[in-house]
Order: sequence, then structure tokens, then C-alpha cells
Amino acid sequence: MKITGKIRFVERKDLPQVIALCQLHAEYERSAYDSNNKLERLEEALFAPVPKLYCLVAESNGELVGYATYMEQYATWDAATYIYMDCLFIKESARGLRIGEKLVKRMEKEGRALDCTLMQWQTPDFNTRAMKFYHRIGASSKSKERFFLTINPTS
Repeated sequence: MKITGKIRFVERKDLPQVIALCQLHAEYERSAYDSNNKLERLEEALFAPVPKLYCLVAESNGELVGYATYMEQYATWDAATYIYMDCLFIKESARGLRIGEKLVKRMEKEGRALDCTLMQWQTPDFNTRAMKFYHRIGASSKSKERFFLTINPTS
């Protein structure tokens, strides 16, 4: 079967497949994933009048083989808006076919439409295949450690 990797924006009907891809993505990054309430929450974020999140999908023969999500962010140091790529994942069977590159190129195009001149993202330090890919497409990196702080509800 030939994988085409048609890139398009996500549609509501795609959300169950996106959630399944998120599960695979979490497993790939050695992280836990709980799919509870994800459909409703993603639908709200993606399809609001002013979306919190944008999602591009790679489709082949009616099946999603990859996805990328991004949002607009503001950089204080640059005093400019940029695209923050939250996720980029391609199913194992579709890797090496330039689908990731197509997704990144489409995000660049969407960023230009938003008057952004920069895209940022991160990847786990063990994901050497992704790092090699990012360097191949012309990205540069800087080392930082990402921290997480749980915000507890007010008592």
C-alpha cells in the first residue's frame, strides 16, 4: 500500500484517530497517557471561535498516519509572536517518507499567515532520530531543561 501523506487541517470526525495517535506518541516518548475526556477537550480547543490549538494531520488512504499541533505564543525577548509546535508524530509505518517535513513546511506556511517569523518546539533528549530530522530540515537547538509544576485547585 502506498502512503501518500496528504496534509490537511483536522476535522471533528478525525478526533478518535488523533487521540489514538496521541497514545502512540506518548508510548514512543515513554510517557503515560490517559484518554479520558480528551475528545471533548480537544474538540473545544480546536474548534472554538478562537482556537487555542491548531492541528494538521497526515492522511493516507482514509487513515491518519501522523499529526502536528501548534499554537501562537509570544516571546518577550523578541517582542514577537511565534508558532510553538506542541506535537509532531508519525506512525512507524510512515516514517522516512518526508511526511514530518511536509507537516513542518505546512506549519511554516501557517506561521507566515499569522505574521510569525519563528517556530519553536522541543523533543526528549533520547529522541535522536527526531533531532537528526530537525537538523536536516535546517533547525537549530539550544539546551534547556523543561520543568513542570502542578497547579492545584484552590481549597
